[in-house]
Amino acid sequence: MDILNSKFLEGFVRVTDDAFKKGWHERNGGNYSYRIKCEEAESVMDSFSFDREFTPIGVDVPNLAGEYFLVTGSGKFMRNVILDPAANICVIQVDETGKNYRIVWGLTEGGRPTSELPTHLMNHSIKKELTGGRHRVILHSHPTNLIALTYVLENNSDFFTRKLWEGSTECLVVFPDGVGILPWMVPGTDEIGQATATDMQKHSLVLWPFHGVFGSGPTLDETFGLIDTAEKSAEVLVKVYSMGGMKQTITREELIALGKRFGVTPMQSALDLYQ
Repeated sequence: MDILNSKFLEGFVRVTDDAFKKGWHERNGGNYSYRIKCEEAESVMDSFSFDREFTPIGVDVPNLAGEYFLVTGSGKFMRNVILDPAANICVIQVDETGKNYRIVWGLTEGGRPTSELPTHLMNHSIKKELTGGRHRVILHSHPTNLIALTYVLENNSDFFTRKLWEGSTECLVVFPDGVGILPWMVPGTDEIGQATATDMQKHSLVLWPFHGVFGSGPTLDETFGLIDTAEKSAEVLVKVYSMGGMKQTITREELIALGKRFGVTPMQSALDLYQ
C-alpha cells in the first residue's frame, strides 16, 4: 500500500489540519509525532527507502529501537501538511541501539524532522514504558487560552490543575492525573526535553509557560481531545476572570463525586489544595 493511502497517515494529516484551524499553530509553531504500529509499518514498507545515513538523536532511547515514527518537519507550516503531506512530514526509523535515526519517507523538498525530536522521543520512551506500549502519540501545540493563563495564574501544577477542573466539568474525567508545569526554558534543548519527560511520568499533559503544551495519549483522537478539552476549560476561565472572577465553582466534594461516577482517581494534591 502507498503510505499516502494509509489510514494512520490520513488521521495524522486530519489532526494537523484540525489543530491549525483551531489556531494552535501559527507559522511553523508546534510539532507532532506518532509511533507507528508494526502492522501499519509493514503494510506501507514499499513506500520506504533505506538508503539514508543514520543521524544521532542526541538522546538514548533503547526501548524505541527499531521503531518507526511519523513526525512533522522542522520549519514546516502545519497548514501545509494537508496540501502536501510528503513535503511536510516524514517517517523516521530508530536504529537498533536507540541512539540514531534515519528518514525513510517524506520531506521530499528537503529538511529534517522537528527540532524537538529528542524531546518527543524521550517522552515516547517514558510513555511506552509507563503504559505498556498503549501511548503512541505526542502532540506539541500552542493553544491560545492555555498560554494566556500561564501569565495570570500561579504556575503551580496543583493550582493550575484545580482551576482547569473547575473550568469545565469533563476535565477531571479526561485528565484526572492533572497538568504538569515547567519553569520557562529555551525550547529544543536537552534540558527542557528531560524536564518534560520527568513530568510525563506523572501527567499526560505538560504546560510550557508562555509557550504551549505537550500532550500524550494512545491515539491521535484521544491526544487531540485531551488538549482540546484543557483548552476549552482555559477559554472558559479566561472569560470568567475577564468578567470579574468566580462567584461560585465546582466544589471539592463535587469533584470527588465526579471521580467516583466515572471511575477515575483525581490527582490528590490538586483535590486537597483547598476545600
